[in-house]
Amino acid sequence: MLEKETFHPLNYIKKEEYSGSMQGMRYMLKRGKSGDEDIIRVTVWPEPLNLLRTPEHLRDAIDVPLTAEGVEMAREWLNEQYMSREKYWLERLNHSWIDQEDGAST
Repeated sequence: MLEKETFHPLNYIKKEEYSGSMQGMRYMLKRGKSGDEDIIRVTVWPEPLNLLRTPEHLRDAIDVPLTAEGVEMAREWLNEQYMSREKYWLERLNHSWIDQEDGAST
């Protein structure tokens, strides 16, 4: 689980993408725009591939404000994604690259 006391990527996100993983669930926080507003696009996808190699139907994403409050929203959403599908993420740890690249569904 991502802890509030240790999850502080806001200044990093303003300059670079921020990525990590939790037991089969990969995630990325990336600065973007929605109209005139600065946002953070938060994306999750299963192991073992990187974001660009993972079929789109296996990705989930939300947009949150590029603020400290937005980072907290992102942390909560990431934890919810992990907890609500923990079994799925853990199963992804044992999937081969070939299964994912062929677009095999879960």
